[in-house]
Amino acid sequence: MLLSDDQVRIRDLARDFATNQIAPHAAQWDRDEQTPRDLFDRMADVGLMGMMNDPQWGGAGLDFTTYVLAIEEISAADGGISNVMAANNSPVGVALEDLGTDQQKADYLTKLTSGEWIGSIHLTEPHTGSDAAAITTRAVRDGDGWVINGTKAFITAGSLSDVAMIIAVTDPQAGKRGISAFITPTDNPGYRVIAQEHKLGHRTNDTCQIAFDDMRIPATDLLGEEGRGLAIALGNLSAGRIGVAAQAVGGARAALDAAHQYAKERETFGRPIVEHQAIAFKLADMATQVEAARQLYLHAAQMRDAGLECAREASMAKLFASEMAERVASEAIQIHGGYGFLNDFPVEKIYRDVRVYQIYEGTSEVQKIMISRQV
Repeated sequence: MLLSDDQVRIRDLARDFATNQIAPHAAQWDRDEQTPRDLFDRMADVGLMGMMNDPQWGGAGLDFTTYVLAIEEISAADGGISNVMAANNSPVGVALEDLGTDQQKADYLTKLTSGEWIGSIHLTEPHTGSDAAAITTRAVRDGDGWVINGTKAFITAGSLSDVAMIIAVTDPQAGKRGISAFITPTDNPGYRVIAQEHKLGHRTNDTCQIAFDDMRIPATDLLGEEGRGLAIALGNLSAGRIGVAAQAVGGARAALDAAHQYAKERETFGRPIVEHQAIAFKLADMATQVEAARQLYLHAAQMRDAGLECAREASMAKLFASEMAERVASEAIQIHGGYGFLNDFPVEKIYRDVRVYQIYEGTSEVQKIMISRQV
């Protein structure tokens, strides 16, 4: 698809930020397994933390396609940081604007778009995986509030975030209609970080297991209608899958760029290896796969912006882009030879970072189930 002038401008703004403020430090942050908190303040300053929110709440008021273009750029510099950006924008920021009360928007949304606060989504539990309806975290009405107990797993920014969007069971007898959503600060007594996971990739964000131990929250922290929590969480699935496809394209593009640069500099038999057909053809295949994945996610994003059903296209984009990213990153290592296996070169980190795109927001196997049902 052809991009508008505004989309190109925002994409280039995100690319400039990623190139100058993330990429030079990503390897060190990966080794440290943390990112400086003020990076997200700077991201908010250029409009990256509330891209689709209305300007009245401090957002940039942009469309979804522009948002995923920016996600690709941030992911090209670092996958883990793009995850924090993604959770803050959608589902947390978008759900708050769509379903939150004016008071919730004033209390929480303006802080998320400004970078003062970071948001996290608490859906997955240790035993549930892709079966979101099987969650057991309970929220029980108690006087003028709710008391939440349970455990969540694989929570991006679980220890870093300031406000949590929590999906919990409010009526165990009502099945899927007995699940509700809440939006509440993480400094509530009872919000406890059990563990910060040590991961293969995405080490620049904190992925945590969270416990809610008799965590009391006011009734005003219910997000949307009671019993609509699962619909709120799953209603964002297509958007999330398109976002993951954009992340995968960003990582694959970074691997391709690194391999191309190395191939121009590395010489064998008296000439740069990029001039050898074996390497040139690898790069051609890699570039073609990256572009094909980009067009898939942009098509799905454009459909979403047009208000069209895009579940199939979102699953196709995620499936193809996530598996493509691992292939391209692997070929980039191959082009580097032995150096590709060292963490002195960026392709080793990229390979670790892109592997997870085949897992979260629905595994490749889940995407194939979704696609096959509609074929």
